[in-house]
Amino acid sequence: MGMISDIKTLKRKDPAARHTLEILLSHGGLHAVWYYRIAHVLWKLKLKTMARMMSNFARFLTGVEIHPAAKIGKNFIIDHGSGVVIGETAVVGSNVLIYHQVTLGGTGNDSDHKRHPSICDDVMIAAGAKILGNIRVGIGAKIGANSVVLKDVPPYATAVGMPARIIEGKKLTEDECSLADKVK
Repeated sequence: MGMISDIKTLKRKDPAARHTLEILLSHGGLHAVWYYRIAHVLWKLKLKTMARMMSNFARFLTGVEIHPAAKIGKNFIIDHGSGVVIGETAVVGSNVLIYHQVTLGGTGNDSDHKRHPSICDDVMIAAGAKILGNIRVGIGAKIGANSVVLKDVPPYATAVGMPARIIEGKKLTEDECSLADKVK
């Protein structure tokens, strides 16, 4: 069910994805997500070395690095995936679209707390954006190309620049983005 839903979402969000067979044979971003899902199951089963091996194999094949401990929702699409990095404590909601060279990165070396961003549902992150630290990007937000996001982004806002500034949006509330309940 998940693979079919991923393919339908990709067809809807990527005008270049015309045929299912073409997607199955050549869409590296989608393959990276599927490899991540296998690695994540291994990670949850406490088979961490196998999970890391799967993750590294996927990175070798696709150019996308997703830590197996990251939490990612359904219908997550990586378009033109090369160079995408998603860190260990990152949380990504459902129906999120990201482009190449995006980093959901951490700050600091401490391993006892959340270091990576939380991305709510229906977010679009454009090429080259860097979202760093334990921050939250609200539901329906858009992150502009090559932006460096270091602070929370409100729901339905657009963040652009280096460092990113909000050019439109509304105040973020806990109820609008309860990722802990949505992502397993």
